[in-house]
Amino acid sequence: MPSLLGTPGVDTSVDAARTSACATTDFGLLRYVEALERQSRFVELRKSGAISDQLLIVEHPHVVTMGRNGRQENLLAAPELLARSGIDFYETDRGGDVTYHGPGQIVGYPILDLREWKRDVHAYVRAIEQVIIDALAGFGIRAGREAGATGVWTSEGKIAAIGVHISRWVTSHGFALNVDTDLNYFQYIVPCGLTRPVTSMRKLGCQARREEVVAALVESFGRVFERQMETL
Repeated sequence: MPSLLGTPGVDTSVDAARTSACATTDFGLLRYVEALERQSRFVELRKSGAISDQLLIVEHPHVVTMGRNGRQENLLAAPELLARSGIDFYETDRGGDVTYHGPGQIVGYPILDLREWKRDVHAYVRAIEQVIIDALAGFGIRAGREAGATGVWTSEGKIAAIGVHISRWVTSHGFALNVDTDLNYFQYIVPCGLTRPVTSMRKLGCQARREEVVAALVESFGRVFERQMETL
């Protein structure tokens, strides 16, 4: 496995072992496959105790991903057609069905050791939802949960998707919040297997900049998970 020593965003110092710390790294625009590779290396380091909890923030070029519970009928265009439209396609080990990532969307990959928080997968997913709900509230957007439908919802539709993977109590994958996403790209899928509308902060009238939304998410994450957030 390639070493992350010297990689921006990875703190391998003794202080990183503090269980209350969570390092945040914003990688900006990053292809999904590259983000997946980096994420995997962070996960292995977290499992070994070499680094503290992490929150990775990225924005992906157009990509459709299929979770391990995904159904092919929810992919409305064959991978070949997606490719011709400039959209990558990957099958992943996260939970959930099919989803879309693209420019204008903030994707968060928390890498937490749940043994140092709560050994409860359900509570973890609900906590991620709360992070987003609280962050949106700061921009005047009223959002919440819907029974039987993981994610964050508004009166106009789903604004954030969640799909996670947990191995030896260390988390990976995470959430995707539509900020000013081109929602037309969702036409290629049945988002998360639900025939329900999707929306974005911009569609709801919020003009917040990406950096403002990232800052709100990081602050909310630290509060909900009781972590001291450190930007790297």
